[in-house]
Amino acid sequence: MATVFELVRKEAVSLPETPAILIDGEIAKQNIERVQREVSASGCKLRPHIKTHKMPYFAGLQLDAGADGVTCAKISEAEVMAKGGAQDIFIAYPMVGEFRIRRALALQKQIRRLILAVDSIEGALALNVAAEKEGLVCEVRLEIDTGAKRTGVLREHYLELGKQISVLSHLNLTGIYTFKSLILNGKPTEDNEAAAREEAELMNEMAKALRENGVDIREVSAGSTPTGLQAARTGLVTEVRPGTYIFGDWMLTKERCATFEQIAVRLYATVVSTPAPDYAVIDGGTKTFPMDISLEDYPGYAIPIDPATGLPNGNLHLRRMNEEHGILTTENGITGLRVGQLLELIPIHVCTAVNLQNSVFLWENGALRRMPVAARGMLV
Repeated sequence: MATVFELVRKEAVSLPETPAILIDGEIAKQNIERVQREVSASGCKLRPHIKTHKMPYFAGLQLDAGADGVTCAKISEAEVMAKGGAQDIFIAYPMVGEFRIRRALALQKQIRRLILAVDSIEGALALNVAAEKEGLVCEVRLEIDTGAKRTGVLREHYLELGKQISVLSHLNLTGIYTFKSLILNGKPTEDNEAAAREEAELMNEMAKALRENGVDIREVSAGSTPTGLQAARTGLVTEVRPGTYIFGDWMLTKERCATFEQIAVRLYATVVSTPAPDYAVIDGGTKTFPMDISLEDYPGYAIPIDPATGLPNGNLHLRRMNEEHGILTTENGITGLRVGQLLELIPIHVCTAVNLQNSVFLWENGALRRMPVAARGMLV
């Protein structure tokens, strides 16, 4: 069966406008089912992160396929997912700030299960006080840094903090979690398997130590897309939280956790100007294409596709942008592009690309429809 991207190249399907994101629903469903099947076969639970799609529709597909719940980064995202039907939500971000806590406690009253995150005694105490005032007990997980040097209590302090949190009357510490990605021995690595095993072993050891000290840790949550499946297969964690696997992107192909054929998303732009043979301008710039990658690591801010082959066009590079202008330069001095031409590109990092769009186009069952990115810009 032809992908929608092939149909667009053959002009059998037309996009109503550009710049735009187009999703092949069949490829996305295959990605959902494949990862769910493989994680479940390992005896581990899957709680996908919605940061990639930010749409209740896709969260519903993940839950229908067997996911135990969903992961969000912020309370505003969780509110959108709950409104869309999700009843078991983990907010994997420190619940700090009275405004966040107030909304989280309100959400807890509306859904079956809400899990919150803490990584400091200050955050835990504030949450405990607020929960007591509302007559609630909040289920929480302790975040531990395993090498990413982001949020998470340092490993030398996790045991003390875990014991402190476990005695708070209105918090129920049921698990620990981490985000590590491709880090091994504290440094970036290309060895997915080794990074995942280290992640799982560290978390398993810390869960054991907490239990030995009277803290009833039941859930050990780990794994992003680069390490999730491998961590699940160790049998040392109870849950993994990949996100990007649903759509895939160029970054995942470089991290060897998605194939080119598994990328379910394309960005489309229209050539609006060709002032000279060696450069052309498209109708999308920094407000369309994410810039959260290094040009030292990637050939441009997105990967142009050759319409004749459907493969990356190594001659064209999107390395210069203004707000509404993307400037394509060339290796051989000739872009070969014409004014009005539709250009297909693969996002480097799909999560931030989707978040820049108010809506996307979804191809499903032979039809194209517009779908709002319901949690776009939900940053609180």
